[in-house]
Amino acid sequence: MEFPTDPNLIIGMDSMDDAGVYKITDDIAIIQTVDFFTPIVDDPYWFGQIAAANALSDVYAMGGVPKTAMNLVAFPIKEMDISILRKIIQGGLDKMKEADVVLVGGHSVEDKELKYGLSVTGFIHPDRILTKKNLKVKDRLILTKPIGTGIINTAIKGGLASEEVIKFVTHLMATLNRDAAQVMEGFPVHACTDITGFGLIGHVAEMVVDSDFGIGLWSEKIPIISEAVDYAAMGLVPAGAYKNRKFREKMVDISSSVDRSIQDILFDPQTSGGLLICVDSKSANDLLIRLKNKGMDAAIIGEVLSEPKGRIVVN
Repeated sequence: MEFPTDPNLIIGMDSMDDAGVYKITDDIAIIQTVDFFTPIVDDPYWFGQIAAANALSDVYAMGGVPKTAMNLVAFPIKEMDISILRKIIQGGLDKMKEADVVLVGGHSVEDKELKYGLSVTGFIHPDRILTKKNLKVKDRLILTKPIGTGIINTAIKGGLASEEVIKFVTHLMATLNRDAAQVMEGFPVHACTDITGFGLIGHVAEMVVDSDFGIGLWSEKIPIISEAVDYAAMGLVPAGAYKNRKFREKMVDISSSVDRSIQDILFDPQTSGGLLICVDSKSANDLLIRLKNKGMDAAIIGEVLSEPKGRIVVN
């Protein structure tokens, strides 16, 4: 399939990056992304917040600043009261206001399955774009949010999660990656992505596939929502985790010492997960301290290796 080309297109369809980037002037490029999904929480207002935070995240992962957004809505108007949609939209609006993003329009369709999300446009300097691929040997990997939301959401659907856990994971997914993006601006960050539907391993794989580098992950250092370990041990693992494992397991070497429940969490599909920041090893601890001072449950979870090329080693 042949895609249209343009000399000002910096990042497009031939890349596995989080968003597209188009150069406007020597000093300005626009970042464009789109994301929407079905409800993952029962509260429509919080669903709107989470969907908006998730869509905005790709711009932050590229090192940019989101500026405008458009609503994407699919709503079963004959089956659901319009007040539900109003609450969803209000949740999205409040999250956009928090991010200093302007809603400029949108599109809605009648659909049997409810869906909501945003298309987002952000700004960045053409020389400051962060991609997934600019790895350097000995760089450290910093994760800014704990993982396990997919497993927690499965427990919620099964009626097994406590109100405390539901509240925690809902607020976690609704938290913008803006602070993390702002903090990393002052550091020698070489690459970045956000952790979403492919899970931690899946997004790490996108960094090293067809590259001259490998990545080592330290399983004991990875921040994990504690309840997710218990739920994974009970078998409350979403189908997406098994799909993620099947897709990437051939390029992953996992030590036999890593518990099966932890392995499942490494492949667990996340919603509005944190940033995975690849930073010079000499600056990693300082960046981590700054992130923690902003209230993030961040951690250094691994490093870039010269060998084995194109593989992930989990210990």
